Amino acid sequence: MIYQEKFKIGLKDVWKEKQVSNKAILEYLENVAAYHSDMVGFGIASTNQTQLSWILLDWKVKVIKRPEYGQILDIHTWSRGIKKCYAYRDFEVYDGAGNLCVIATSKWLLINNQTGKITKVENEMAKCYESEIDKCVFEDKEIEKIKEPKNYKSSIIYEVKRKDIDVIGHMHNLYYLDVAYEALPQEVYEQRPFDEIRIMYKKEMKLGDIVNCKYAYEERQTYCSNYK
Repeated sequence: MIYQEKFKIGLKDVWKEKQVSNKAILEYLENVAAYHSDMVGFGIASTNQTQLSWILLDWKVKVIKRPEYGQILDIHTWSRGIKKCYAYRDFEVYDGAGNLCVIATSKWLLINNQTGKITKVENEMAKCYESEIDKCVFEDKEIEKIKEPKNYKSSIIYEVKRKDIDVIGHMHNLYYLDVAYEALPQEVYEQRPFDEIRIMYKKEMKLGDIVNCKYAYEERQTYCSNYK
């Protein structure tokens, strides 16, 4: 099953060149994933009944053509497969002219809200998503792990604030990217937008946590790591 939604790029969603920001792209993708899960009965709208939540573990995003302010985006998403307690979800973003602008893949973990523990995706739940197991936006179906840099060049300290917290009491996925940007040296920050993004969430942050955000540059790649 391929689920579709349209979004209009607003003022807060663009940076100085009037192009859509990476944070806005991730917000659109996260929302369309949530709406798809709502439709099949296992999203945020149904948590009081199911006591289940999907936790995001990984993002891999590639911007092919960066859309601009005011454009209408047509976003497609689908479940690419569900294994035990994990789900894999892909995305395609098209502009109003039908051009493919962004591709992305993601990995999610199912937890029980009452116990806070990882839980298995039951067969009946998995069937509701009607996974498109042969439709993958990247050649590699598995999301490669991020290797820890050998040396960091600089770091900052950040305290998690109330504005950062989401509906399940954790720092919202999008704000990890904000903190990572804050850790970048100014000359690196000015090189935005970055067209290839890889984010791995290893441990949740909560209100009041003190985070050490480290910056490194190795093998022509920029790294930001957040540690409690």
